[in-house]
Amino acid sequence: MSTLPVYRWRLAPDGYATRRQLRALGLRPGGQDVAAQLERPRRRRGPLVAYLYRIDHAKPVRPMTPGRTAALAKAMLARRTCPNCRRDAGYCIPPTLGMCVTCHDSAPALAA
Repeated sequence: MSTLPVYRWRLAPDGYATRRQLRALGLRPGGQDVAAQLERPRRRRGPLVAYLYRIDHAKPVRPMTPGRTAALAKAMLARRTCPNCRRDAGYCIPPTLGMCVTCHDSAPALAA
């Protein structure tokens, strides 16, 4: 079992990137294993860890297909639909409210 090289925060060598950095470049890890890790020290809990992948082994991001686009649109519509009034609120319903703001404001307040 080999150990990963560990670099301090912001001191990783060129040629490595996190998943988010790969995505910003239009790339994905493409099945490669983690090549290294970054550690950012924290006072109370253990270090914050970010995994690094080699940019030269990364593959291009797969394009969106019409089926994936339709599925994403359907999922976002479900997040915007109020379960109380069944209307599209035009924004994602906050889980803390559980319904659109209009329904929440018109609902009778619970006695404490």
